[in-house]
Amino acid sequence: MKKKPSVANRYAKSQALFAKARDLMPGGVSSPVRSFKSVGRDPLFIQSGEGSAVLDVDGNSYIDYVMSYGPLILGHCHPAVQAAVAKQISHGSSFGCCSASEVELAGMICQAMPAVEMIRFVNSGTEAVMSALRLARGFTGRKLIVKMAGGYHGHVDALLVQAGSGATTHGHPSSPGIPENVTANTVVIPFNDLPAAQAVFAKFGPQIAAIITEPVMGNIGVVLPQGGYLEGLRTLCDAAGALLIFDEVMTGFRVHPSGAQALHRIKPDLTCLGKIIGGGLPVGAYGGRRDIMNLVSPAGPVYQAGTLSGNPLAMQAGITTLRLLQDLNLYQRLEVLGKQLEDGLRQSAKVAQCAISVQRCGSMITPFFSPGGAPVHNYADALQCDQAAFSMFFQVLLDGGVLIPPSQFEAWFVSAAHSEKDIEKTVALAEKAMRAVAEK
Repeated sequence: MKKKPSVANRYAKSQALFAKARDLMPGGVSSPVRSFKSVGRDPLFIQSGEGSAVLDVDGNSYIDYVMSYGPLILGHCHPAVQAAVAKQISHGSSFGCCSASEVELAGMICQAMPAVEMIRFVNSGTEAVMSALRLARGFTGRKLIVKMAGGYHGHVDALLVQAGSGATTHGHPSSPGIPENVTANTVVIPFNDLPAAQAVFAKFGPQIAAIITEPVMGNIGVVLPQGGYLEGLRTLCDAAGALLIFDEVMTGFRVHPSGAQALHRIKPDLTCLGKIIGGGLPVGAYGGRRDIMNLVSPAGPVYQAGTLSGNPLAMQAGITTLRLLQDLNLYQRLEVLGKQLEDGLRQSAKVAQCAISVQRCGSMITPFFSPGGAPVHNYADALQCDQAAFSMFFQVLLDGGVLIPPSQFEAWFVSAAHSEKDIEKTVALAEKAMRAVAEK
């Protein structure tokens, strides 16, 4: 009988690449969460992806729920997206001039999201947020920005305070290199705590330029807004003359064809987008009310620019992706698959006698290893989760051929390319992983 390779041998090429990468790149990675540091493993180096699966450089295949952290709603290497990018690159990759594809994608987004009357393309979600905050301050003439504890809006200096995502995963909710005066105009409140927001507005109302929040939090794991919460934020902003900014970089076109703002029937003043609107290529955008957006240069005095903004490759990938997403049957399929995974994880936890809270919004899902399986409503709740238990859970899944984000504080993403069999295999392996956690 052929001897099963050791874990070390199974990942030998990834480990060798990581050793080399650490000499060339900080921590050996281009983004912190990719290091797998919080789960006690060396990172994988991925060679290719197709449909719902990725293949690493050692030849190991995985059912993928990272999905590039959200953009790949159609799965890896969708043939129509590939064809659109290939056709565009045959004509050129970047011009530093306007292109028709920018106009087409802008029109598609504005039609899908009624709150977005005008839009400006940038290169990342971080750029989108940074630009939206500048615009909010320019429009209102005010300085203060209110954000939610655990809300990660990219590595914008002013918002890297009590941040979620990788900043929490690696134990650094804020960062050295940011002067105190930069964050002095940032006010942090808990998500889902309307009285806290009301208190801040009672104290600082005339000084507040904007509230920025993910309508559905995804960077501490999936946390949904409680009833009346987003409506309450809208009311506070209206009364104080502040702007409401929704960071839908993750949720835009993911949880609903018109974003989480349509799902919860709240109209923000500005919306930040990314991920799906680029079909897997680097992209970001911010948009909103026409009177606000017309302050952006060259129409107005609020300056923002970018050499590669509106890159034709990203525009074509985005156009093709959004065109395919106009088939509402696709969202119905995502809901069915997401519900199957949610129910399966809950049943696995019950059978394994492992306490978790499974939280989902459409095709975004997170199993939280929270105390007693208590629901997670905010950042403080998320920080109570058992990260050692999650690490064990992650490693059993990885070695069994299922790749999930290597952090308790991230969302999993289901794509249209996943199958019922993918979900069944994941659920069966999750039960094994939860048994290991329960027996530790």
